[in-house]
Amino acid sequence: MATILLAIKPEFIERIFSGDKKFEFRRRVALCNVDKIVIYATRPICSVVGAVDVCGIISGTPDDVWARTCNAAGIDRGFFDSYFSGGNIAYAYKLGHVLRFDVPRPLSDFGVRTAPQGFVYIKR
Repeated sequence: MATILLAIKPEFIERIFSGDKKFEFRRRVALCNVDKIVIYATRPICSVVGAVDVCGIISGTPDDVWARTCNAAGIDRGFFDSYFSGGNIAYAYKLGHVLRFDVPRPLSDFGVRTAPQGFVYIKR
């Protein structure tokens, strides 16, 4: 099992922390089985703010993935369609237990120098 660090916009992170967003959508996923995501908040926060357990992954056409996740997507259909525009496959990490750090942490605490464009593996 693997831990990855994902860069996520602060507005979506708040939805994850509140429980409104139970899936994290991606066009590409890690090759290893992921059981934990470390959450890096993009601008203006620019810090690691928490972590979430991964309970599984859903993949398929964008329409299929939306049908299976829309009740807890935390985003609207228009945003989803825009994100996956031109793509034939969509992925959704199913999120479990969420941990919000009391104090945001720098990327360097996780052995990472710069925010990832997609994801980066984290050593345990």
